[in-house]
Amino acid sequence: MTGFGRHLILIGLVIAAIGVALSFADRIPWLGRLPGDISIRRENFSFYFPLATSIVISLILSLVLWLLRR
Repeated sequence: MTGFGRHLILIGLVIAAIGVALSFADRIPWLGRLPGDISIRRENFSFYFPLATSIVISLILSLVLWLLRR
């Protein structure tokens, strides 16, 4: 059961880290405005897909999880 407890603690820490990151996301001006983000604006239509931002966040999370597994 100790493994289960460790997993719950890790999940709690990850959720807390995500909460802190979302709290300070507006203070990071480049987040969501990277050159690879797709933004289409028309008269009555607006579409935004943060492709480059998603890739950067995925790489950072992959690195953090890889370091935690070591």
